Amino acid sequence: MKRALIITYYWPPAGGPGVQRWLKFVKYFQEFGVEPIVYAPENPNYPLIDENFSSEIPPDIEIIKQPINEPYRFAKLFSKEKTKQISSGIISKKQVSAMEKLMLYVRGNFFIPDARVGWVKPSVKFLSKYISENAVDVVITTGPPHSLHLIGMQLQKELNVKWIADFRDPWTTIHYHKSLRLNKSSERKHKALEALVLKSADIITVTSPTTKKEFEMITETPIEVVTNGYEISEEIDFEKDSSFSISHIGSLLSERNPEVLWKVLSEICKENTSFKNDLQLKFAGAISEDVKKSLKNFELISNCRFLGYVSHSEALKLQLKSQVLLLVEINSNETRAIIPGKLFEYLAAKRPIIALGPKESDIEGIITETKAGKFFSYWDDDELKAEILQLYAAFKSGNLKIASKGIEKYSRRELTKQMASLILRDYLIKCVS
Repeated sequence: MKRALIITYYWPPAGGPGVQRWLKFVKYFQEFGVEPIVYAPENPNYPLIDENFSSEIPPDIEIIKQPINEPYRFAKLFSKEKTKQISSGIISKKQVSAMEKLMLYVRGNFFIPDARVGWVKPSVKFLSKYISENAVDVVITTGPPHSLHLIGMQLQKELNVKWIADFRDPWTTIHYHKSLRLNKSSERKHKALEALVLKSADIITVTSPTTKKEFEMITETPIEVVTNGYEISEEIDFEKDSSFSISHIGSLLSERNPEVLWKVLSEICKENTSFKNDLQLKFAGAISEDVKKSLKNFELISNCRFLGYVSHSEALKLQLKSQVLLLVEINSNETRAIIPGKLFEYLAAKRPIIALGPKESDIEGIITETKAGKFFSYWDDDELKAEILQLYAAFKSGNLKIASKGIEKYSRRELTKQMASLILRDYLIKCVS
């Protein structure tokens, strides 16, 4: 059995999608010949907490922790809410205050690649000693925060240990990177560090085909796509909503505001009183005031339920109860590579999906492949309207369902099998060549 040291920032009790990828890998690794050891911060500054995730940690795995000095703790003294947003990667492009501009400038230019870079040096020192005293076959770093890859790179250099760099999101092409108010020198440093990490790792794993294509332009290191996925959970008792519910799970911030959808829904409401009476829009997660204003302007606010942040278990139940599931991605080239983790849970819920995003999005490929719904660009208003009317007609006839296929390969167990095969590879392609 290979021993894998997993270096992650997000670990229970952290909430949100960032923690789930490696929590689930760790949960199933031993079935596939991998013994995980988890290294995580002792006192992190998590923007979301979900205590339910703690119960999923296997009781027999080793978890080691070291303190981290978080600059976001001091930033909270100036603006608690803005600090929480920026630490989550939530950066608005509208109505940016002078304080937020300053915080973004400091974050982007003084903390490269991110605000957790101060954890690198003490972690390398601690883990070098740990690895010298304990057998470790491979080190795995997962980012963001991408500073954790610097830990893996240094351990590889000093100890000649094998290293896999896992990118849950891109680095310099992630949608908020341009909002960090970087000067030219800082931009060069980000790109240089990114290239160094990509060229140094033994294997790179990414969550989308577009990220793989982008990285292949920088490095010849082997790159594998290992997407996020869904958990096959225990049976959940639920009843389908009696209303024509369209539910969105996760944040809907100012840049992720699908006004084309609100326009279409408003038109149908005005044309069809029955539709207006049946329609219910459910939002679980942070919703920006801009989105709420748009919903109000399109006269949909009375059809809305704002649930706030819900636990992961509550989110799963909400998905199963809903008539239609809504997935929205920012309309920009930078987000074509983003495949939200909730897409895979939507697949598992087996409810029709309406997805909006940029053209050539990786989301479209998965939805088309699995026949789990329809993908629309922000200009497909006629097609979007036709799809909603078709779904509503099926709802009224009591026949609203989806005949998806091939979703099993996105289960967490199957994805863990794929990741384990990389760890067990004898032994890491780059070293054989």
